[in-house]
Amino acid sequence: MIRHKGSVVAVVALAALVSGGWLLQRGTEPAGSVYQQARLFDDVLAHVADYYVDSLDEKQLYQMAIDGMLDQLGDPYSVFLKPEDFRQLSEATTGNYSGLGIQIDVRDGWITVVAPLPDTPAERAGVQTGDRIIELDGRSTEGWKQDQAVKELRGPAGSTADLTIRRLGIDQPIKFKLTRANIHIRSVQIAMMLNDHVGYISLNPVSENSTREVAQAVDTLLKQGMKSMIWDLRQNPGGLLDQGVAVSDLFLDPGKAIVETRGRAPGSTHEFSDSKPQQWPHLPIVVIVNGGTASAAEIISGALQDHDRAVVLGTPTFGKGLVQSFWRLTPETGLKLTTARWFTPSGRTIQRVTKSEAEQEAQVIAAQRGQDTKPDSTAIFHTDAGRTVYGGGGIRPDIFVPADTFTSAERSFIRALGDKAPVYRDALAGYALELKEGKRLTTPNFTVTDAMVDEIVRRIRAKGAVLPDSVVAGGRALISQELGYEAARYVFGRAVEFRRRMADDQQVQRAVALADRAKSPQDLLTLANTQGTPSTVHNR
Repeated sequence: MIRHKGSVVAVVALAALVSGGWLLQRGTEPAGSVYQQARLFDDVLAHVADYYVDSLDEKQLYQMAIDGMLDQLGDPYSVFLKPEDFRQLSEATTGNYSGLGIQIDVRDGWITVVAPLPDTPAERAGVQTGDRIIELDGRSTEGWKQDQAVKELRGPAGSTADLTIRRLGIDQPIKFKLTRANIHIRSVQIAMMLNDHVGYISLNPVSENSTREVAQAVDTLLKQGMKSMIWDLRQNPGGLLDQGVAVSDLFLDPGKAIVETRGRAPGSTHEFSDSKPQQWPHLPIVVIVNGGTASAAEIISGALQDHDRAVVLGTPTFGKGLVQSFWRLTPETGLKLTTARWFTPSGRTIQRVTKSEAEQEAQVIAAQRGQDTKPDSTAIFHTDAGRTVYGGGGIRPDIFVPADTFTSAERSFIRALGDKAPVYRDALAGYALELKEGKRLTTPNFTVTDAMVDEIVRRIRAKGAVLPDSVVAGGRALISQELGYEAARYVFGRAVEFRRRMADDQQVQRAVALADRAKSPQDLLTLANTQGTPSTVHNR
């Protein structure tokens, strides 16, 4: 989802082709010319519009033709963006939308507030985590799906929304009249100290404010005592090319190459290099990646790896080494088209060579499980310090640490839930809210007791889940863990939930152990060289 500024020449040419090219006289058309093909297309379209068994208007036929043409490119990243797609792309790249500022989920058939976003209409009005939205503008929300709820809660800035909320411990519903506003979703979602010396920053996605937010986060954590940094790029789908370059610029020296794009059209081939002195040259950095790390996030991790500025830990990234240019064709539609390939500073392309998107996804899944095929021995490159890196299969981490996997007993429990999985999620959320209301959890480091797990099992069985005792026994550890996360969120907030999750996260804990020992970036590389052999997969 990388954006690259390009000219509108391609759009003008396309407009000429589909709107007037076939108006030329037949006799003046060279045999086999593009004009002849355009006339042929017009004839086919006219016959379909006039004689096809089902009625189709020409507008619909043109849309089908556009979609079909792009589909024949065999490139899932080249797409015509309809209004809803266009809106989603705009939100992803800017982080901005108009609404109330509420993170929501569907629990027990009702819209439930996961958390109000800071400094938004919802937070200022007093909406709380765990509140159940039972009416919106006088309409019941019972049975609403997530997509419908998001669409209904959002709206133009300045418009109003009347919410009726049910809150545990309060007999009567609470009514709120909120005015929608422009909301900004930060790309730095979490920035906190994990211990006295190691800071943690999560970046997702790479949007138009990423550079400023990353710089602010690093400076804030340094004031809190950060000596080493963990930078989490897992599940980051990428974003804007210019921001990927600018974020990398924060950590590299002037003149260092960041990424090179190579394409056929004028202006699509360009080398981007660091232009400013790095602000924190003595800060050791561990970058965590996985199969969900893609595009601009791979540019960042690849640039820091090639220049030996960070140690990359985790599992191979998605492997999207393609650049998309974007043209806005109407106020609500646009064209996203692959126009170039990009290469890391060492000259490698990380684009996976596959015959289909499904095959690429299969490769990524295999890599996460440690079943990745051997790297291409013909795609060998070297970092500034002479370390060997490989192309053609995503960014391969310096230290391979797979994510935790479910045990066979836990998988059996999940399979036994079957279509009752939503009932299980509802039981976790409902019980967590009751724990909050009853003030039964007094410390963020609370322990999930056997009795709490028993209560979850009782509730899901009461809703029709058929769970033999032997299956429940194998799933108790999983239930305890997930109830712990849910209760931490609803009782103490997202930060406490996050800390609890990180304590169970093998990749983060491995990164902390490494970062905690590093005194400098060079020291970190030395430590990584002694730990770079792939580790085995561990079950929780």
